[in-house]
Amino acid sequence: MNVRRSAAAAAATALLLGAAVPAAHAADTPSPDSSADLPSGLYGDKDPKFDGVFRQSYALLAQDTVGVKPARKAVDWLTRQQCNSGGFAAFRADPSEPCDAKTQVDSNSTAAAVQALSALGGQDTTVKKAVGWLKSVQNQDGGWGYNPGLPSDANSTGIVVGALVAAGEKPAEVKSQQGKSAHDALPKLALGCGKGEDGAFGLADMKTGKLAANADATAAGVLGSLDQGLVVKPAEKPAEPAKCADPKDVAQAARNGAAYLAAELAENDHLTSALPGSENQPDYGNTADAVVALAAAGLGDQAKQSTDWLQKHAAKWAKDNGPAAYAQLIFAAHATGTNPADFGATDLVRSLNATGPAPQQEDAAAEEKKDEDGGLSPWWVIGVFFIASVGFGFLLSGRNKKNQL
Repeated sequence: MNVRRSAAAAAATALLLGAAVPAAHAADTPSPDSSADLPSGLYGDKDPKFDGVFRQSYALLAQDTVGVKPARKAVDWLTRQQCNSGGFAAFRADPSEPCDAKTQVDSNSTAAAVQALSALGGQDTTVKKAVGWLKSVQNQDGGWGYNPGLPSDANSTGIVVGALVAAGEKPAEVKSQQGKSAHDALPKLALGCGKGEDGAFGLADMKTGKLAANADATAAGVLGSLDQGLVVKPAEKPAEPAKCADPKDVAQAARNGAAYLAAELAENDHLTSALPGSENQPDYGNTADAVVALAAAGLGDQAKQSTDWLQKHAAKWAKDNGPAAYAQLIFAAHATGTNPADFGATDLVRSLNATGPAPQQEDAAAEEKKDEDGGLSPWWVIGVFFIASVGFGFLLSGRNKKNQL
């Protein structure tokens, strides 16, 4: 899922239905540096209004993926963002204040938090409440929209499926009151063959409301159809791009979507995007997401080629966009067996860690270094106290002997 994924899905449906949802993530519309006002446990230094929980979840999940133990205060920051209902909003400036009707809790932030906290462990109560909330806002067609009440979209449904799997649920068994699951919803969000759509998953067009082929929605739809989350291992059996066929079930929808992504990437090994009035630009985030989806679907050759392209070109993009961008690249590296600590000219792990509070291992290393440099470690203090106690004992013993004489 792209850093922009939630905003794209939300904006499309919001404009159609008049719903009030976030217009964009901080990564898309950078705000002036407000790091001095940000909580110390939060990753990234841009305004977290639209993506605080999302980027924090990505950062913590990526750290766990590479064996880094996140700072306790970073995990605490995320868990404190949860509303009593179990859902998460994009960001709550004052989590001590209870959520109310104006708090825009959403499926994407909640699902990202579930995936991160499930991976970290020790957060069973928080995860259980969040999953309960996700189940309570499932649409009757079996899918999820960005906010409760919005139509199902492939982006939201895909990331929620990943959350359900991370929490130990079976997505096919999580059903609406009409007996529909994500396995029913996702094929209906996939497009047919031909006309340039070729089995892609669609995103609602803001003018017509009709689904239009979208690479980011396709990556999310493929992962959801495969019951996969953000962190995947390459498929055990390599596969060839499938021939597009009617997406009657999730298996065919996944094959179609993966083939579409492979074809889109084949020419330049990366996806492109265009803003109104500008030329096409490389889309680093969508490319990273596509890599993860292709790896999960068994199309490792194209996934590896696109990962190699990201190694050569994505460093500046990640630096400009911060923790969630570094996390996306880590997920892509993990999915293709690439070393994230030697990703082109970038150590993704070190770079991600530098955007927030030092992980627990680094805290311990810093304390050890402090000891080596002459800091007063607890053991040094104990040793001094012991020596002083022994000296005092000898002094007291000598005084007693003099008194006896």
